[in-house]
Amino acid sequence: MQTFDVAIVGTGRIAAFHAQALAALAGRARLVAAVDVDEERLAAFGARFDVPRLHRDLADLFAAGPPDVVDLCTPPALHAEQALACLDYGITVVCEKPPALSLAELDRIAARTEASGPHFATVFQHRFGSGGLALADLRREGAFGAPTTAVCHTLWYRPDEYFAVPWRGRWDTEGGGPTLGHGIHQMDLMLAVLGPWREVVALAARQTKPTATEDLSCAIVTFDCGAVATVVNSLVSPRQTSYLRFDFTEATVELTHLYGYGDGDWTVTGVPGQEERVRTLWTSRLTGVSSGHTAQLARVFDALEAGEPPPVTPADARLTMELVTAIYASAFTGRPVRRGEIVPGSPFYERMEGTGAPWPTTVPAPKPTVVPTPRMAST
Repeated sequence: MQTFDVAIVGTGRIAAFHAQALAALAGRARLVAAVDVDEERLAAFGARFDVPRLHRDLADLFAAGPPDVVDLCTPPALHAEQALACLDYGITVVCEKPPALSLAELDRIAARTEASGPHFATVFQHRFGSGGLALADLRREGAFGAPTTAVCHTLWYRPDEYFAVPWRGRWDTEGGGPTLGHGIHQMDLMLAVLGPWREVVALAARQTKPTATEDLSCAIVTFDCGAVATVVNSLVSPRQTSYLRFDFTEATVELTHLYGYGDGDWTVTGVPGQEERVRTLWTSRLTGVSSGHTAQLARVFDALEAGEPPPVTPADARLTMELVTAIYASAFTGRPVRRGEIVPGSPFYERMEGTGAPWPTTVPAPKPTVVPTPRMAST
C-alpha cells in the first residue's frame, strides 16, 4: 500500500478537517507540509498537527521538495491560480469547493490535467457516504423504478458577523453566495444520484445579509432522466437543515442532516406492497461509511495508487458548476437556461454574476441587533 505525501495550502478552519481526515488515513497519507501567508496561523496549525515543514508560499514549498498531492484549503479566489501552479509543476491537486469562481477557470484547470496525471479533484464529500453511493447505484439499476421528482434544500443561517471576513459575500473573491459556496454540496449529491440536468428556471435575492452576492436562491431543475427537482439555497434560515428527497415510482428516499450524514440519517419508504422489498434492498447496500473528507480522501488515494484519475474529476465537477452558473444566469436574465448554453463569450462563463445582480452593487451595512427594553413593573 502506497503512502502519499500531502501538503495542505491554507490553514484556516476547513484545513483542520482535512488534517484530521489525513490522520485517520494513517498509512495512506502523510501530512508533510503546510502553507499559509499568515505566520501566526501557520505556526499554530503546524504545532496542532505536528507538521514538519511550514512554508509561506507555493514557490517555497516546491523548492523544499514537492509533495505527491497538494490539498487546497484557501479562499475560492485563489483556487484556480494555485491549482494551475501545482499542475504545471506536475503535482496532483485536491481542492475544496468551489473548485473555481467560474466555468472559464474550471475549464483552464481541466486543460492542464492529463489522463496519466497530474490530476485535479474537487472536494464533494457527500458523494462518498454509503447512503449516497447506494442510492446512486440503485437509481442507475432502476431498482426503485423511475425517478419522478426531487427536493434539494440547503436551509442554513449565517449571522452578519460571518461576512466580516474580507473575502466573503463578494463576487470577485467568494464568487457567489449560498448557491456557489454552500448549497453546492447538496446539489452535487443530487446530480450524483439523478445524473445530468437539462434545464433550470431560477430566481435569486439578497434578503437581509450585508453582502454583494445573493443570500437566497430558488430553482426548478429538470433532468435528462425525466425527474423535476426544487432547489433552495439559503443563508437566512434560523432552523438549519440540509434536506434531500428523491421520489421514484416505487419508493421515496429522504436524507435529513446538516453538514454531514451517516446511514441513520436516511429514510426509505416503499409504495404499498413494496415496503419490505424496498427496505431490504436499501439496508443491504449500506456499509456504515459516513460522508466526509475521510471517505473521499480514501477514494482519492485508492485511485492514485491504481494510476487512475481521482474522484471528483473536472468533468464531474463541471456538471455541478454548470448548474450553479445556470441558476445565476436564469435568475439574473429572467429566462430558462439549458445545459450547454453557457459557453465562451457568455458573460456568465467568465463570472457567476454575468450581466449583474438585479440589486444595488453596494453592500448594505449590517443591521444592528435590537435588544428589547424590559418593561417597568406596574406600581
